[in-house]
Amino acid sequence: MKPLHFLFSFILLIGSVSVGHGQILFKQKATLMGSLFEITVVDSDTLSARKNVQAVISEITRIENLISEWKSDSEVSEVNRSAGIQPVRVSPELFDLTKRAIYYSEISEGAFDISIAAMDKIWLFDGSMTEMPTESAIRKSVEKVGYKNIVLDSIHSTIFLRYPGMKIGFGSIGKGYAADKGRELMKQTGVEGGIVNASGDIATWGLQPDKNPWTIGINNPFKPHKLIEVLKLKESAVATSGSYEKYAEIDGKKYAHIINPKSGYPSTGLTSVTIVGPSTEFANALSTSCMVLGKKAALKLVKKFPAYRGVFLTDKGRVRKAN
Repeated sequence: MKPLHFLFSFILLIGSVSVGHGQILFKQKATLMGSLFEITVVDSDTLSARKNVQAVISEITRIENLISEWKSDSEVSEVNRSAGIQPVRVSPELFDLTKRAIYYSEISEGAFDISIAAMDKIWLFDGSMTEMPTESAIRKSVEKVGYKNIVLDSIHSTIFLRYPGMKIGFGSIGKGYAADKGRELMKQTGVEGGIVNASGDIATWGLQPDKNPWTIGINNPFKPHKLIEVLKLKESAVATSGSYEKYAEIDGKKYAHIINPKSGYPSTGLTSVTIVGPSTEFANALSTSCMVLGKKAALKLVKKFPAYRGVFLTDKGRVRKAN
């Protein structure tokens, strides 16, 4: 999903360079975590820029090897294999990420849940689905889902999934976390500005070479040639969840590919949610939660966090904003 359209004041190709104010702007694409990443840095020269972009790529690869549920040797895979059997000692990084994920579940009253990785795949979002699954199949699909059954032991740094067949997965916040870590690494290295774009989950810092902020437009799928809003960003993050590219349409009703972990039913009512704030990871969690909660509850949730604001597009094409 690539829900955001970039409105740079320059045009860049893969590995291209733009010069201004004694600095160059370097941009490179890479496939990471199963998605297309685009890394942009403001740097002194091409050699330095390439080295810094490679450092970001290495950092994101490290994170993928840590949290991927698809890599058999990752810590997450070990946790999932041991579900219902025994706790697994994990690195402080994964422990803390899991602890934050549980917090996101709590503030959203279960609309966000990393244990949804265990849900049976009964919904198809490739256009082939023409009728609803049975109620019993939907209920059964989420039997192994429930963040309250993820047991953390902070003394021993262990994660235990209480029941066999449970799983955790970080598809909902992993790319946002990686974008944040890439930005953090570049700031520590001394890179003055740039963007880590993880397939639409975006972390920015600093300014462009011409000293202007980064400019990003939010697309309106109902009006492809119009933007909902243009964002001017320095150090910020943007994340969007949406149903307009992956959904099932049954009896004239659209069902998003984002599933309610409690009910097993796809979210309805909102076509997209864009969250802007300091952390891409938290913006990820909020956007996913808001899609599940629906407009009214989503507005209330975002208003609890003044550092973040939300732009909501309903299934009827109406725009609502929070904060």
